Amino acid sequence: MARTKQTARKTIASRTPAKAPAKGKKIARKSMPTRREPAPDRQTQLRRAMRKVKRGTRALQEIRKYQKSTELLLRKAPFQRLVRELTHQIQPDFRWQMAALMALQEATECYLVSKFEDAQSAAIHGKRITIMPKDIQLALRLAASGTGQHPL
Repeated sequence: MARTKQTARKTIASRTPAKAPAKGKKIARKSMPTRREPAPDRQTQLRRAMRKVKRGTRALQEIRKYQKSTELLLRKAPFQRLVRELTHQIQPDFRWQMAALMALQEATECYLVSKFEDAQSAAIHGKRITIMPKDIQLALRLAASGTGQHPL
């Protein structure tokens, strides 16, 4: 049970003072019954526990965190399984070195981040904050028009 602070209680003046106990005898002290408020429901407790935070603060914290970090954003094992599965469809006896898989993952993440940056620019140009599929399609189309090849 959670600890709570005890508050001062009012004394009742009409009470007669207690007699002093005889030496060597101890008298059990009776405490005044405390008033207990009914326990608040779970929703009320959660609302009290949660701090009021401005909208977008959490997103900005995540952006700063990922901009500072250098680790890969995609999990290694699922990415490697996907690469191995795709290469197995093309050539069944194809083998990968770990360094090659890591380089491929690094390049993939770099490409995806750049496309999301372009999509974010397209969303801002459209006077929006949230990127939509049409922003990603526009970013891919613009990247392909510069090189003269298919967007993907």
